[in-house]
Amino acid sequence: MASLLLVVFILTLVIHLINTVGAATINDLLWLLYNKLPTPNAQAARDQARLRGEVLRLKKEMNSVSAQDDFARWAKIRRAHDKVYAEYQKIDASLKSSRTSFDRTVSTLRFLGTNGLKLVLQFWYAKQALFWIPQGWVPRYVEWILAFPKAPTGSVSIQVWGFACASVVGMVGEALAALWVLGVRRRVQGNKQKMEEPMPAGTEKKEL
Repeated sequence: MASLLLVVFILTLVIHLINTVGAATINDLLWLLYNKLPTPNAQAARDQARLRGEVLRLKKEMNSVSAQDDFARWAKIRRAHDKVYAEYQKIDASLKSSRTSFDRTVSTLRFLGTNGLKLVLQFWYAKQALFWIPQGWVPRYVEWILAFPKAPTGSVSIQVWGFACASVVGMVGEALAALWVLGVRRRVQGNKQKMEEPMPAGTEKKEL
């Protein structure tokens, strides 16, 4: 069962990372990567970016021209802007529809590959012992708890092992986050102290 122990631990770690980073952030990154690959939406995404830049350029140019002083030029730019903007809206609507389907598919695959797989493993191996505890190490009622709900008494069930992995991963994650915040705070305080330190005597800028 050593491999199953590792699978449950890795699965718990992946779920923790997904919850920490956020599903929406992961979907955004995957969507950007998806559009960089030779996919059906790749060309549409490039056209969208190009048209967005063209719309902003024409809008800026239109705002720089007075509709009263040079109406003909302003109207020409306005027609070009409206045409490009209509093309942009058409592509944008198509990409939004594709993005909705993409998010739904990614969310389903992510659930099946993480929490869904976790539930399947817990159901399939519910009656099997992941590993055994040496006899007499813990009281009888603790053996029963560690074997909950259906594993043989004296062993550790997959549910309890998964809970232990989640607890350890959560505590280590919180500790690492706290250390990172502490390190950032120390760097900020150090930079602030350096800025507030008085200049040594004789180094002041002399006025001419």
